[in-house]
Amino acid sequence: MTSNAEIIVSGAGPVGLLLACELALAGVRVTVLERRTEPVAQSRALTMHGRTLEMLALRGVADRFLARGMPIPSGHFAGLPTRLDFSACDSTYPFTLFLPQSVTEQLLEAWAGELGVDVRRGATVESTGQDQDGAWVTGTRDGTPFRLDARYLVGADGARSLVRRQAGIAFDGLPPTKTAMLGDVLLRSPPPGRALSLGNPAGGLMVVPLGGELYRVIVVDAQEIDVPVEAPLTLEGLAAATRRVAGDDYGIHAPQWLSRFSNQTCLAQSYRQGRIFLAGDAAHIHLPAGGQGMNVGMQDAMNLGWKLAGVLRGGASASGIASLLDSYEAERHPVGAALYRNTLAQSALMMNSFDPAGQALRATLSELIKGPELNAALAHDLSGFGIRYAAALLPVAQGVEVCARWTGRRLPDWPLRHADGTVSSLYRHLAGGRWLVLRVAQDGWQSPLDDDWVETVTAAVPGREAELDGVAALVVRPDGHVDHAIASAMVANT
Repeated sequence: MTSNAEIIVSGAGPVGLLLACELALAGVRVTVLERRTEPVAQSRALTMHGRTLEMLALRGVADRFLARGMPIPSGHFAGLPTRLDFSACDSTYPFTLFLPQSVTEQLLEAWAGELGVDVRRGATVESTGQDQDGAWVTGTRDGTPFRLDARYLVGADGARSLVRRQAGIAFDGLPPTKTAMLGDVLLRSPPPGRALSLGNPAGGLMVVPLGGELYRVIVVDAQEIDVPVEAPLTLEGLAAATRRVAGDDYGIHAPQWLSRFSNQTCLAQSYRQGRIFLAGDAAHIHLPAGGQGMNVGMQDAMNLGWKLAGVLRGGASASGIASLLDSYEAERHPVGAALYRNTLAQSALMMNSFDPAGQALRATLSELIKGPELNAALAHDLSGFGIRYAAALLPVAQGVEVCARWTGRRLPDWPLRHADGTVSSLYRHLAGGRWLVLRVAQDGWQSPLDDDWVETVTAAVPGREAELDGVAALVVRPDGHVDHAIASAMVANT
């Protein structure tokens, strides 16, 4: 059986599904292949960061996720006692959203269905390839062989990505050296306040309520730190480790899921090989510290999605962006490298700090991040709010003066006031996945973008007048980052 799509996405986790939605929003024909016949019941990720919520708000669907989750105004770095305060972040969503990955996938798959995405479960990809004209996969579904051809292939197929391996992309990094335990269990006597985070010379413990009587218990046990990740975890082993660290096992019983995870840290050498791209865990894996993995992967997906859509629907070439697809790796690989570093740092603090020197280091750092500047820097780093891209993608005409301080900056969801007195949301104008030219001056400058790929709005931004002093227009990418800002002097001279 042979069939065709414009884009093939391998993997129907949060990354693959969000990418598919972003493509379908632009009318791109996308097929998602997933070997599992049913969604995964367990939730490796429980945290949706504020920047991920902003991305969903950019497409008008954030409320679906907010309705199912619980906002938490603070986060952690390496389980240190001092919490990170997200209120320092300029966003409508200065918090993390407690939301099981299973629910995130359910909501994304429902959205994909509304957009007409072809999601094929039970489809096992067995081989992949490409030539100068396109990419292809072969495999089996329900015992029937298939071949699927497309313009591009995206591997969102996890840490052991077949797409990555068959594309010959190296996955460089560090092997697993330390492990921790995870159990979704019932507790007969939960800790006071139901949630708990602690660290001491015996290890570290987090207890998180999942709803009803179900809890997630995560234990870093100094006595068990060298146990291989493949070793089975028993309920008795989890309870014993919890007692060693906390002095109590809280009546652990009725396990729903028991697992180990490691500090293995790897980053793909490249995110692109010709017509094949990588996103999410296929491109980067690490210790699951701070709930970053799924979020960075979903942010990969949006960055790649609107760019592929722009190339396939003609907006990119018509607007003169010759290297748009190359910019995916140029922008996202540095984000993956930063993720590599910060999770390695957290690994050292969480899994190699049981001696007096390590405990002193943790105590010292916990005191330091009480300072608002360092606390805010770490909050921006972990949440994704701090990401700023280095260069404009659009060519700027000779003689056009730009305000460099705006290039690459993400915008929060500003309220816009129009000449007739009405107010709209900035993100509302980006919901279709197109560019936005926001004119804060009334006349003059015209966008170089293809007309089908841009919306132009003239409006004031209440409360931001000083910040926008000297700016005539912001050219905003579909992902809410400013490509460049046109100086008001330029408008005055045209």
